[in-house]
Amino acid sequence: MHSNSQLHQYLQQSPLSGTTTNNPLAAVLQSASAGTGNINSLSQHYSNLNVGGGTGSQPPNVTSLQQQQQQQQQQQQQQHSGMPRTPVNNGNADSFAAYAALMGNNPAAHAAAAHAAAAAAAGQPMNNNTLNGNFPFMQQELQQGQQQQQQQQQQQQQQQQQQKLGQLDEEKIYALVLDLLNPVLREQALLDLSKKREQYDDLALVLWYSYGVMSVLLQEIVSAYPLLTPPTLSGGASNRVCNALALLQCVANHNETRTLFLHAHIPLYLYPFLNTSSKTRPFEYLRLTSLGVIGALVKNDNPEVITFLLSTEIIPLCLRIMETGSELSKTVAIFIVQKILVDDTGLYYICQTYERFYAVATVLNNMVNQLVEAQAMRLLKHVIRCYLRLSDNPRAREALRQCLPDPLRDTTFQQALKDDMGTKRCLGQLLLNLSDGMH
Repeated sequence: MHSNSQLHQYLQQSPLSGTTTNNPLAAVLQSASAGTGNINSLSQHYSNLNVGGGTGSQPPNVTSLQQQQQQQQQQQQQQHSGMPRTPVNNGNADSFAAYAALMGNNPAAHAAAAHAAAAAAAGQPMNNNTLNGNFPFMQQELQQGQQQQQQQQQQQQQQQQQQKLGQLDEEKIYALVLDLLNPVLREQALLDLSKKREQYDDLALVLWYSYGVMSVLLQEIVSAYPLLTPPTLSGGASNRVCNALALLQCVANHNETRTLFLHAHIPLYLYPFLNTSSKTRPFEYLRLTSLGVIGALVKNDNPEVITFLLSTEIIPLCLRIMETGSELSKTVAIFIVQKILVDDTGLYYICQTYERFYAVATVLNNMVNQLVEAQAMRLLKHVIRCYLRLSDNPRAREALRQCLPDPLRDTTFQQALKDDMGTKRCLGQLLLNLSDGMH
């Protein structure tokens, strides 16, 4: 059946297909069904159809076809004018008319919508002022997106800057390590590296595994031996040696180089500095820095370190400084002794013979008597903890019942310890340990 036969039959049944022979639509349909024309000829007669002289209503089929033709003409005009094509609504309502109703027939809104559509078609950003006036929710989302993008860009820039700075610092570290091999540049390199040792975590590895660097540091230490006796060490020479000791402390403190440091017996090179007795500032600074290297070894509670130190004369050297050194040197020295006592091997070693115990107990007793006047709380804290640890040994506990200083038994330090609850508990536990077994 012909594609227009159903329409032809419908029109023949409609009022248009009456007895009137002057019906142009029927004639066109008859010619189309007969193959003498095509359906396009139907559209040529739409404009000529005017049933009832324009006073009546057009048939629904003709009205629908005219609306389709008008929509096609509008689409062609839009394509020629460069406007984006608007999807054709399946109903009779116009999409732009519905949008105008939603916008409240606001001319400014129509202009903003047209501007946004044109900007989107041209690939240009929309005006924030227009969005702010007509689309506030879109403006907020746009601002949030821009802020997030700016934050991400700032973070990326900061990370890039940090990476660049890290690379520059690392290159500077390598350059300074190479300068250690040059005798002319060595003193300045020692100073700069000692200042940067806490900024670069792997400096210990670089120092240990760089060719000739550890030998240079030991050479700096040994070169100061002739200045110890008689005591002629100057301030500049002391600072130079102390900078080398600071780098050795960095190696002693690192987990991957500490054991290598011990196996090389490098701490023994520091003992001549600890054995000095001059109270001048260059010597005091030298002793304090040397103690810092030993303190870096023991602060990690490594049994291997304690075993190594017990095989040397570190305890007599520390006891000597605890009696005659400055307050800061005394604090570091008693810290080393306390760390040795905390280890079971160290406690057994000190309490093994009466002579060792008596030497430690005598120095602690003298320090307590000095603290009655000085009231140095840092020292008092370490003294009480040393006594408490000694009380864990049965033989030492029995001896302490007889020789514990009276200022620790009475209220001499009560006012000084009122804000230090930890040390107060240690002192109370010490007195409790010594009271057990007493009748």
